[in-house]
Amino acid sequence: MQQQIYTLQHLIDKIEILTQAVLANKNTLTLDECAAYTDLSTSHLYKLTSSGTIPHYKPNGKKLYFDRSEIDAWLRQNRVSTRAEIEQQAADHMAIGGR
Repeated sequence: MQQQIYTLQHLIDKIEILTQAVLANKNTLTLDECAAYTDLSTSHLYKLTSSGTIPHYKPNGKKLYFDRSEIDAWLRQNRVSTRAEIEQQAADHMAIGGR
């Protein structure tokens, strides 16, 4: 029985790897694919689309589609600086006579 569980988990892991490989090569994503790609729930994606927070397309006014490059850019918004970057900015500011 334990061997079967391990085998099932192994298959699930392989499917996940293959799914990610397919999504990485696809430029236009469906709602479910976008949810898997971003690790967001479909209900949260619906909320983001209805509020106009996330870029998306509705070619026939119903089904949602997402451009992967736009989603990547959206995910990389609001970058948080590292402590080293903040310290460098402070040092640069002090070097030019900042207060």
